[in-house]
Amino acid sequence: MSPVTSLQTTLAAEHAAIFLYGDAGAHTSQSAEPELFAIISTLYHTHRARRDQLRLLLIDRGATPVAAEAIYDLPPPLTTSSVVRTHVIRLEQRCAEVYAALVASTTGADRGWAITALSEAAQARILLGGQPETFPGAPELA
Repeated sequence: MSPVTSLQTTLAAEHAAIFLYGDAGAHTSQSAEPELFAIISTLYHTHRARRDQLRLLLIDRGATPVAAEAIYDLPPPLTTSSVVRTHVIRLEQRCAEVYAALVASTTGADRGWAITALSEAAQARILLGGQPETFPGAPELA
């Protein structure tokens, strides 16, 4: 996969992550679950910043950044904080997989940026209560 194609794929994944984090935040009570709400809010902003950075990386390469979809498939109803946590852990796992692919298809500063994003996705999973992985984003290597 070319670096630009991989950047576009990663941007599309960030668009989806932002949408899904918005849904998770809407199903999390700031008063009943302040820690979870704070984590989700922070990760929502992190994904927005990554999206913005990816857009700039693509524009710098003369590419038109892929647009967000009008709507994304939502998970089953997020009825409890446990279900919300499980959902966002899976979401971070999917993001880690996309970032691992970006690491594999880029070099230099872009690869460094992708490694940082991959590391942050792995840390977010742990912060949310997920288990650490030997090779985050690449379960086939574990």
